[in-house]
Amino acid sequence: MHPRTLVLVALLVAAWAVPAPGFADKSSVSIEAPATAELGAEVPVKILVKHTGNTFMHHTNRVEVKINGRTVEGWEFSARNRPEDETFTREVLVKVDSPLEIVGQAWCNIHGSEGPASVQVTPVPVVSEEEGLP
Repeated sequence: MHPRTLVLVALLVAAWAVPAPGFADKSSVSIEAPATAELGAEVPVKILVKHTGNTFMHHTNRVEVKINGRTVEGWEFSARNRPEDETFTREVLVKVDSPLEIVGQAWCNIHGSEGPASVQVTPVPVVSEEEGLP
């Protein structure tokens, strides 16, 4: 193959694999969780990840969830094991045994992260049926 042809093919592959700068971005996270929950309850926490331009060369490569500063869940992605879409969710069950600060963050393999997102879950005492009656 002629050297010029090789250069042209390489440029076309690069243009296809890497999105235009206006469409590429950092990975971001938002978190859905209840503001309050009964003490001892397990509550679902949804992690919504957004990243424009997931291709084999440019994609969300990591998502992490921390509770009160401790990593409780994480997902790793690669060129061959990319997220299913530009916007995707993951869910974790969290036991509410104290006030919780839930922090999520995602990273693009090229552009990095928009930064962490966080929510607070405040435990409320469990009220028995007998205590609730007048």
